Amino acid sequence: MSKPTVFISYSHKDEEWKDRLVTHLGVLHHQGLLGLWDDRRIGAGEDWYQEIQEAMAAASVAILLVSANFLTSQFILGKEVPRLLERRDEEGLRIFPVIVKPCAWKRVKWLARMQVRPKDGKPLSAGDEHQIDTDMAAIADEVASIIDRTTRVATPEGYAPVGPEKVSLAKLPSTSPDLFGRAGELAMLDTAWDDPRTNVISLAAWGGVGKTALVNKWLLQMGEEDYRGAERVYGWSFYSQGAAEGKQVSADPFIAAALDWFGDPDPTKGSPWDKGERLAELVRKQRTLLILDGLEPLQYPPGEMEGRLKDPGLQCLLRGLARHNAGLCIITTRLEADDLKDFVGTSVERIPLEHLSPKAGAALLVHLGVLGSPDELRRATDEFDGHALALTLLGGYLAVVYKGDIRKRDRIARLTKEKKRGGHARRVIESYEGWFEGKPELSILRMMGLFDRPAEGGAVEALKASPAIKDLTSELQGLSHEDWQYAVDNLRAARLLAQEDPHSPDTLDCHPLIREHFGEGLEQNNPDAWKEAHSRLYEYYQSQAKELPDTIEEMAPLFAAVAHGCQAGRYQEAFWVHYRRIQRDGKINYCCSQLGAFGADLAALAGFFDSPWRRPVTDLNEDMRAGILSSAGYRLRALGRLAEAAQPMQASLKTLLAQEGWENAARAAGNLSQLYLTSGDLAQALEYARQSVDLADRSGDGFQRMSKRTTLADTLHQAGRLPEAEAALREAEEMQKERQPLLPLLYSLLGFRYCDLLLGQGKYSEVQGRAGRTLEWAEQATGVSLLDIALIHLSLGRAHLLQARKEGRDPSTPSAALGTGSLRTSFSQAAAQLERAVDGLRQAGAQDHLPRGLLARAELGRATGSLDRARADLEEALSIATRGGMRLHEADCHLECARLHLACGEQEKARESLAKAKGMVEEMGYHRRDGAVAELEGRLGEGKGVPG
Repeated sequence: MSKPTVFISYSHKDEEWKDRLVTHLGVLHHQGLLGLWDDRRIGAGEDWYQEIQEAMAAASVAILLVSANFLTSQFILGKEVPRLLERRDEEGLRIFPVIVKPCAWKRVKWLARMQVRPKDGKPLSAGDEHQIDTDMAAIADEVASIIDRTTRVATPEGYAPVGPEKVSLAKLPSTSPDLFGRAGELAMLDTAWDDPRTNVISLAAWGGVGKTALVNKWLLQMGEEDYRGAERVYGWSFYSQGAAEGKQVSADPFIAAALDWFGDPDPTKGSPWDKGERLAELVRKQRTLLILDGLEPLQYPPGEMEGRLKDPGLQCLLRGLARHNAGLCIITTRLEADDLKDFVGTSVERIPLEHLSPKAGAALLVHLGVLGSPDELRRATDEFDGHALALTLLGGYLAVVYKGDIRKRDRIARLTKEKKRGGHARRVIESYEGWFEGKPELSILRMMGLFDRPAEGGAVEALKASPAIKDLTSELQGLSHEDWQYAVDNLRAARLLAQEDPHSPDTLDCHPLIREHFGEGLEQNNPDAWKEAHSRLYEYYQSQAKELPDTIEEMAPLFAAVAHGCQAGRYQEAFWVHYRRIQRDGKINYCCSQLGAFGADLAALAGFFDSPWRRPVTDLNEDMRAGILSSAGYRLRALGRLAEAAQPMQASLKTLLAQEGWENAARAAGNLSQLYLTSGDLAQALEYARQSVDLADRSGDGFQRMSKRTTLADTLHQAGRLPEAEAALREAEEMQKERQPLLPLLYSLLGFRYCDLLLGQGKYSEVQGRAGRTLEWAEQATGVSLLDIALIHLSLGRAHLLQARKEGRDPSTPSAALGTGSLRTSFSQAAAQLERAVDGLRQAGAQDHLPRGLLARAELGRATGSLDRARADLEEALSIATRGGMRLHEADCHLECARLHLACGEQEKARESLAKAKGMVEEMGYHRRDGAVAELEGRLGEGKGVPG
């Protein structure tokens, strides 16, 4: 068998770049791995054009050396590039554009959609000689991996079969196994699986372009080869990928199911962040192929935060796998995942899925039974923009209605509304509506618009039941099983319904764009039927659930019941289902506190809003509206979505003020103060803190009056107003003595705030005494929260660490004693307490406090020379703070980064970190840290060692 060949396309004006590339590829050539071809191999007197055509036809890989010269060459753009792109679409030819000189390549449509090299998109000539050779060598290595894959396909190796218990793909939508024009993308997926440097593949395209179909086809091929070395294969689809803007979806069911499937002993344990990190660790233990289909409902829509994941567990999972993954994770989405942008070009590869080429579209139409000349079929593909779903529906429609005559496509209805994405598909769907008018098929399609996921058989039967829902199920009354099946088969033949799912044969499913179309039409044109149908689904799903479910999976019917109840306008009934059965009478907030399913509960609450998260529906009474607003704010805050949390929390406060509910209003104002404090808006935090004190005093409630003074003190402390902060804390402690004479010290979060102030004053001994006493109280009491215990350990750990640092700097302490006595004991005690603190904060899911524990432990690591441990804790703290918008913690992280860089002798990096910290401190008014900034500036200016 002849060796695979690499074809190099370049402008003769860039010959020196071609020669450099040939030198690097020559290593592979001399090893007998490949052959090289460029136009210098054409001999005198030969038919040069024929030689080039034959070389392009035989090539296994094509490399394009892109420059302004390349992009202005008529021969390259008119002859070589079109042929190479055609082979990529039809045969999977791998094409590597290499940017060798600065040029406007991003303005060239066909080129901008490809993954260029170097992967950062910078031209080779912009780097130094060493970097250029590094990039060239990387290209040669990547070519070698593709050649290796090609060789192994030609002489396939055997792979160990993967047991059925190690494969779970039932949650992926079924699609037709017929695929056209995607050979190039299939080859790229093959290469990604074989390349250990690629951890995540992102397939991004608008709905209906064929993302899921492509992945399913590739999985089918992988399955035929025993998944080519995969040890586990897991797939999940976030079904409502076609949901309208504002739809709230949760990843909690996926996280819980995946943790259980991968062997986690307690899928309910920990915060959403912890669950995502644990799942990433479980996935990477073996070579796993993970497919996540339809991520877009979990991403922010176009705008300032476009593409960012809303769900912290999913965010941690994907970022964790991007850092390290023995297998491959493939995501499909309409929007690029912004959370992965830092890894693009290294461990993450994006494959933008283009519309079908005219040739591929024509082949698809022929496959569907459409008749016409090749030119006519290609023109039809162009008219429908090569949109895969639109062409599929068009082909089915023409085959059924016009015997496949492509010329009849002009009979397809024009859009009756403003054109939007997916418009071509909607044109065909509207034509089907006319064709199926008065038939059971149209009733079935309209029913599909009621669901945002596959419709299970029981739910469908509930809709079909007597009496008929006017203008929705009338055509289904009295329908025999045979006639029902005939209608379903017709829809499947037309590609309007997905093929039967062997795992759930009575379930109906369709493409999200089809669900959207019929759902919108039913709601707008027949609101009575819309409400009645959702009412039946509400009753069906709540009857299917346990009275008090114990797991996320068991709660799924209740979440569905709440969603359908809200759509039916039965808001108060749905509210009580949520309050009594999901939250368990609101006493223990079971869904969040026990299952950690903040996202799933938030998605359920969204149904009670006219506009999330601003306005609850008016059908609820004032108490319910206030409760819904407060609950939404709490869950958003727990998920790290601080900016969104402010809206419902402010609205809740406004409602409570109008009701003169001073005690609850004081709580709401205090929560808002802490929210703004964490996010770095100290001015707003101080305003709400003062309001919380005023409201607490109006309420007359002793605990609220005391606790809100500590809220105010905490804000004053961070703003650097220490005398006022200390006065407020002393006043609060006097109130505590009056309330509970046997417990005369502030404890719990309130006590932590006092200890935090004292540690800032260097009073470690007083903190050790206070925290020690409150720990004794907590150990003797019942029902003390994990957070309370963790905060006590954090105060003790910081106090012992401060003692050790002071002893280490005290010149009166003998060095021998420092090495063997009190210093070692203090560091040991600090380490033990901080371990308990961090573990406890993790178990409590206290993301807003966890960075404090990690920062303290990072300081300990730096002080004791455990720099790697310190770096790991610091990176985790910075990640949590950044993703959660916790800007005070973020500033503290940059300060500790500067100290750690100094400990490592990295002066410039220390200056960079200090500059970031100083800018944030000044911007936020975080004056508590003014002294730390000044100390670091002094140390850096003097070039001395590590600041304390």
